[in-house]
Amino acid sequence: MLVRLENPGLLSRVVEIISELVTEVRMKVNESGLSITAMDPANVSMVKFVLPKSSFSMFETDNEVLGINLENLKRVLKRSGPGSSLIMEKKGNVLNIQIHDRIKRNFNLALIEIESEEKEIPNLEFSSVIELNSSDFVDSVEDCMVVADACSFIVREGKFIIEARGLNSAMSEFSGDEAKIQAENCKSRYSLEYLQKFVKGAKLSDRTLLKFADDHPLKIDIKNGFMELSFLLAPRVETED
Repeated sequence: MLVRLENPGLLSRVVEIISELVTEVRMKVNESGLSITAMDPANVSMVKFVLPKSSFSMFETDNEVLGINLENLKRVLKRSGPGSSLIMEKKGNVLNIQIHDRIKRNFNLALIEIESEEKEIPNLEFSSVIELNSSDFVDSVEDCMVVADACSFIVREGKFIIEARGLNSAMSEFSGDEAKIQAENCKSRYSLEYLQKFVKGAKLSDRTLLKFADDHPLKIDIKNGFMELSFLLAPRVETED
């Protein structure tokens, strides 16, 4: 395996986001590109990241599955700057990473065995699909974090609402003018502890796609010209007092 990436800053940011959910991953590198799929230890969320072959300036590989400690990888990737290029090469049980800018720097990361069962994000049915500006989504989640530890995604009479209620409350409402809403009336509640991590990924794209249904997992799809990032989050079902 030998690949070269001319915009390592994007990979660095995504690895940092994923590292907040899991510590070790299987990184697949094959003819389609580089991908990571992982479930957090609490079995509450999943993440899938795809960096397609077209995003690389050099791409030579067979089917490789690399066991990676994300904290170690994150630290190395952070050493790259805006004008850097990144070369990754598998050498035995080591991932060699070269950062090329004014000088050439070398890092070697030991590959690890990961015993956990490999999972894929399941194909689910969703009654509601919302596409909105990522900045609006980020602001709405951050508003809710001020007042509560969970928020509700609601579709009511053609409007999409993100709402948090405790002793205090916060609400953002979107009509068809502010978001693309293809949805049935529904409501589902989600943990803000996870959503605050996911919105860091939303900042990588101008638009965010949300898919959910009544008391149903939430799927968040984020795409730009270089990568695809998806999150799946289980609903938070609680008995009302």
